[in-house]
Amino acid sequence: MNNSDSWPPAWLTSDPNAEISGEGDLVVDFAETFGIVTKDSVAGKAGDPLVLRDWQKALVRAIFQYDEAGEGLKHRVNLIGMPRKSGKSALGSVLALYSLIVGPKGGEVYSVAAEKEQARIVFADAKRTVEASEELTALTRLYRDAIEMPELGSVYRVLSAEAYSKEGLNPHFILFDELHAQPNRELFDVMSLAMGARGKLATLVAITTAGQKSDSTGRDSIAYSLYNYGKAVSRGEIDDPSFFMAWWEADGDFRSEETWRIANPGYGDLSDPADFVSAVRRTPEAEFRTKRCNQWVSSQLAWLPNGSWEACAADFKPDPDDEIVLGFDGSFSGDASVIVGCVVPKEKDDPARLFLVKAWEKDLEKDGDDWRVDIADVENTLLAFCQEFPKVREIACDPHRWQRSMQVLADQGLPIVEWPSSSPARMVPACAKFYDAVVEKRLEHDGDPTLARHLDNAVVKNDRLGPRIVKENRQSPRKIDAAVAAVLAYDRATVARMEEVVPQFFG
Repeated sequence: MNNSDSWPPAWLTSDPNAEISGEGDLVVDFAETFGIVTKDSVAGKAGDPLVLRDWQKALVRAIFQYDEAGEGLKHRVNLIGMPRKSGKSALGSVLALYSLIVGPKGGEVYSVAAEKEQARIVFADAKRTVEASEELTALTRLYRDAIEMPELGSVYRVLSAEAYSKEGLNPHFILFDELHAQPNRELFDVMSLAMGARGKLATLVAITTAGQKSDSTGRDSIAYSLYNYGKAVSRGEIDDPSFFMAWWEADGDFRSEETWRIANPGYGDLSDPADFVSAVRRTPEAEFRTKRCNQWVSSQLAWLPNGSWEACAADFKPDPDDEIVLGFDGSFSGDASVIVGCVVPKEKDDPARLFLVKAWEKDLEKDGDDWRVDIADVENTLLAFCQEFPKVREIACDPHRWQRSMQVLADQGLPIVEWPSSSPARMVPACAKFYDAVVEKRLEHDGDPTLARHLDNAVVKNDRLGPRIVKENRQSPRKIDAAVAAVLAYDRATVARMEEVVPQFFG
């Protein structure tokens, strides 16, 4: 059964209905003339002719599209995201072989991966394809990690992040396999720059599943960065015709067959539904979500279940007649400072409603090392909010580094309450209460993207003191301050009996 709903994917940076001029049909003909199934699977027996599905043909045509002048390939970088068992290796191998056989004189094709054994997977499929064809065998010479085409002076090689230096390369086609596994962006940057001498004859294709958002440096991985860039291009926020992305994903329940079907273009065709049923029972959640649903995770200990926060979104704004608790998590330099409000439920069964008041966060691209939170602006924001919303019941604040400001505000009559987020005795039950409310849809929020991002960044620390949210690591630039402020606000807004509001912060 061919999954007929596989094109277009969830994210596509080009118009799926546009006329495409390029080499795509030549590549499709090459793939179906020489390509083979390289190992037994539901797609066929090893040695059977390769038959591209309609969605694969559409993808190939998009990758090998010409620019408007017809002088070269339109896309400099192509990011293709699809789950495991979607035919990535077979497709990648024929793209690389085509680029070698039909490419320019002196061409250089590279299969690249984090580890050499991973890079050899696609290369091995290409090698088997050559060995199965008398015509291709006559044109090439095979080596352990290279295929040469003497007539053109061209070569196809295997590279990995393990090899330190890649200087001196002059590639016209680069195939990155499982880009998400790159330990940092160094190899990607080196290979991208190496294409420069080829101009519009060169292109890079990265075929990957999703993975963890951060790399070994604690920053956004190159794959996750490109994924977010591709979404911005797809939404029209960025105009970059040199970048192409096709990304299959589904943000629903990872245990649902509907999620599997949406995320997997080869579901029921290249991949067996029964295998998903078996795998979801024996595979850790984070691994199943990344490898089978193509969902990004913060780490192996991601906090909220995927899609649960989005399901609590509602269209609302706080009203001056609402009773409100503010949660404040403040920093001085590196981290963010955030104020989150929570509307106190009027009735027992009413949901609490969370909204972001304001966030102060360092822009890693624009702000230098001397960036600091504007303390006066924080104080003025709290004062102005309490003037506009006179029924602010509490301002729950983590006191670290903000004692002076909180004293100033308390002296002006604001209901400051100490709530140290570093205390496991407080955070463990508060996080559990917040988690349950999200999963059971007993709270609502205004859909603020900063709050969503910080919650998505939060991971679980589980020790003898109990589970609570933390950053992935101290060096990580991925902030969770809005998540902490939301936990503070929700905890204080939903206590069984609100204490009398007094300035408790300083005793």
